[in-house]
Amino acid sequence: MGDVVTRASAVPGQAPDSAAPRPDTGTIWRWLAEVPDPEIPVISVTDLGIVREVTWQGDTLDIAVTPTYSGCPATSVIAMDIETALRDRGLTRVRITTRLSPPWTTDWLTDAARDKLRRYGIAPPRAAGGPDACPLCGSAHVERISQFGSTPCKAQWRCKDCLEPFDYFKCI
Repeated sequence: MGDVVTRASAVPGQAPDSAAPRPDTGTIWRWLAEVPDPEIPVISVTDLGIVREVTWQGDTLDIAVTPTYSGCPATSVIAMDIETALRDRGLTRVRITTRLSPPWTTDWLTDAARDKLRRYGIAPPRAAGGPDACPLCGSAHVERISQFGSTPCKAQWRCKDCLEPFDYFKCI
């Protein structure tokens, strides 16, 4: 329970070429690391930690994806972007499954993602409930403006020193 097949596809009229060498899962993970998150394009879907599993089931590549929250509006776009990236690499049979359990957590963000968020001007999440510093100037003098930011997974904060607003990626 908790898995929903969001996309399953094969190129119409094309039988899988069982003689063609299929890429190993390590190669596929590297390809997926090039697929940007549609809402925060400086991080990839693997940086975000939402790609949970990559496996071959016969001649079909199965990808399990856990959205950042169950109502995330970008889920279908992410599945389409993953499928497109894999098709561009010659894979014709791909099944993308949305896995809701266990739910995604900001703990799944890679360290690289946290650094990329900061450089992009978004404060990465931390367990204490708010940013430790402004991602723009580094000041610790920050205040929350709104619990709601540019996307449902972000809150709006402002630096009291440089006076610039910034997004904070909420802990989930």
